[in-house]
Amino acid sequence: MNDLTEILPQVAVVVPVRNEEGNVAALVSEIEAALAPLGPFEIIYVNDGSTDRTGAVLNELMETRPHLRRIDHAQSCGQSAAVRTGVRAARAPVCVTIDGDGQNDPAFIPQLVATLAAAGPGCGLVQGQRTGRKTTGFKKFQSRTANIVRARILKDGTRDTGCGLKCFPREAYLALPYFDALHRFMPALVKREGYILAYVDVKDRDRLTGVSNYGFFDRLWVGIVDLAGVRWMIKRRKRVPQASEITKGGA
Repeated sequence: MNDLTEILPQVAVVVPVRNEEGNVAALVSEIEAALAPLGPFEIIYVNDGSTDRTGAVLNELMETRPHLRRIDHAQSCGQSAAVRTGVRAARAPVCVTIDGDGQNDPAFIPQLVATLAAAGPGCGLVQGQRTGRKTTGFKKFQSRTANIVRARILKDGTRDTGCGLKCFPREAYLALPYFDALHRFMPALVKREGYILAYVDVKDRDRLTGVSNYGFFDRLWVGIVDLAGVRWMIKRRKRVPQASEITKGGA
């Protein structure tokens, strides 16, 4: 009988996706090429209420790809909910997230995974930070402004939390408090739990096809409420006592 630990995936790539039928096949192939040198892996697409042929395309690809999995949301619940669904379903101890529109280059996944391994068990997140943004000037301004405000208030030391490329231990992610828009505040919340962060610069690309489905951090009042809530959670975090085990007799 084979040892099951030898065939379980070591890395899971979670792809939240909504109405991206034209991007699925090409992105799956790119992810497979990037993951091939890393050993057993799984790719989990969370189909977040798509109304196009995204689900049908995934079904076609799954016929010849046992490592490809599909999970459906009956209606769109948003990117954070889709990421959480995928991570909870993952069997691998290390998870990577990537946007489903092709703007994140899967070629950076091995570097993210290697950086997490090199940083050791104290690292709770490797955050991709985009260079050469491929978007409109106004959206760049929105994103830059949101990042500056967030960094000053939360002091998370992160230049770009909006990048979909993230790598983290599955258990560290599942220990975070969940709320809508969690994916944009992960660095601050991971630090809140006592982990260190690491960063990898990644090149941004034009989306492969279609139009954006998940907006930038540009819903002003929702963003303000989320930011205030995260700041409150950080300030209310109690210091975790450092306990030492006594292995020999003593007072």
